[in-house]
Amino acid sequence: MSAFKRIGLIGRPGHSGVVDSLRSLGQVLKSRGLKVIVDELSGELLKGTEFELMDRDHLAAQCDLVIVVGGDGSMLGVAQMLSHHDVPVLGVNRGRLGFLTDILPEEIDARLGDIFAGKYTVENRFLIECELRRNGEVINSASALNDVVLHPGTSARMIEFELFINDQFVYSQQSDGLIVATPTGSTAYSLSAGGPIMHPSLNALVLVPMYPHSLSSRPLVIDADSTVRVVVGKQRSIIPQVGCDGATGFAAHPGDELIVRKKPGALRLIHPLDHNFYQTCRSKLGWGNRLGRADD
Repeated sequence: MSAFKRIGLIGRPGHSGVVDSLRSLGQVLKSRGLKVIVDELSGELLKGTEFELMDRDHLAAQCDLVIVVGGDGSMLGVAQMLSHHDVPVLGVNRGRLGFLTDILPEEIDARLGDIFAGKYTVENRFLIECELRRNGEVINSASALNDVVLHPGTSARMIEFELFINDQFVYSQQSDGLIVATPTGSTAYSLSAGGPIMHPSLNALVLVPMYPHSLSSRPLVIDADSTVRVVVGKQRSIIPQVGCDGATGFAAHPGDELIVRKKPGALRLIHPLDHNFYQTCRSKLGWGNRLGRADD
């Protein structure tokens, strides 16, 4: 007997193919006699259906499984809310990459059958949180599954800052900014900036300088339980910005302190038993397969 009785569906409005996948999921779930709850935004895409509608926060609190339909960006958009409720999450990929949403639309029926039969694994992905402090007072805060980024905004000029880890001075730097990424985010913006790929099971953070004005400045991998503090230096006619998971962030002024640390709780991702992180990397990043053999 499946442990999942009340299933929440969240889709990304305007995303190609999401409506078809939501309808397919709804039919499969109802045929199994399961309770289906659709978030209100997705419900607008399914006009004429008889699913119960609910706002996302209440949906996560009421369901024992949430299925997110879209790309990795869709998962990023709801990760904080879902992790807060400690509800397991399954991703159906309607995006380009699919590091977080790994079920293909044509596999929905078969994969759900396996999962409801208990054939799945659960992977915990931790989030990070940041605070921007000015004169000792917290003026902004946010959370991220992938990364927190200090950057110059629309300006092409470098910014100045000092980096501390657990209150130990690391370096001062002039660069286009700094990326603080989780293992989940190591295959995102951090990878594009030259950072290492980290296995999702690692309890680590990577700090990646963006175009540093130094040949010796390299990505730095640290324990995820560390506290990262970035002190913003004096700038030349620009106001650095802080962004979380690519979303519009907030402005940082000279002397401000950006604090980044691991957030309590985790996003609980459900995967099929044959899920393989390295196979995902081969598929999504174009790594070579075994010589003379089909991919495993």
